[in-house]
Amino acid sequence: MFNFEKLDVWRKSVDFAHLVYRLTQDFPTEERFGITNQMRRASVSISSNIAEGSSRSSRVEYSRFVELAAGSLFEVVSQAHIALRQAYLNDESFRLLHSSAEELSRMLSGLKSYLGKASNG
Repeated sequence: MFNFEKLDVWRKSVDFAHLVYRLTQDFPTEERFGITNQMRRASVSISSNIAEGSSRSSRVEYSRFVELAAGSLFEVVSQAHIALRQAYLNDESFRLLHSSAEELSRMLSGLKSYLGKASNG
């Protein structure tokens, strides 16, 4: 098992990507290369950045990848707002995605904070 696979935040990010895939599967076919693809790619990028960052030689570098993961998470949230307005997501699905994103955001913030403290101490 790789070290990143032991992290709750990584596991949660994989769950989040699964949720995004599930919620976007019924988006219109014409959006396959549009918002569907963008939401999926951004959601996959979250766990990928956590994993890649964990391989870096310094906590500062790792922290930068956690920032990138957070940026990808925020992309998904922004795109979800657009999907809601286009009626690709219903209110319940949007709330589920949004609350999951809020939880994941807190976890990423906690990891970033830990990395900052560990590199300063």
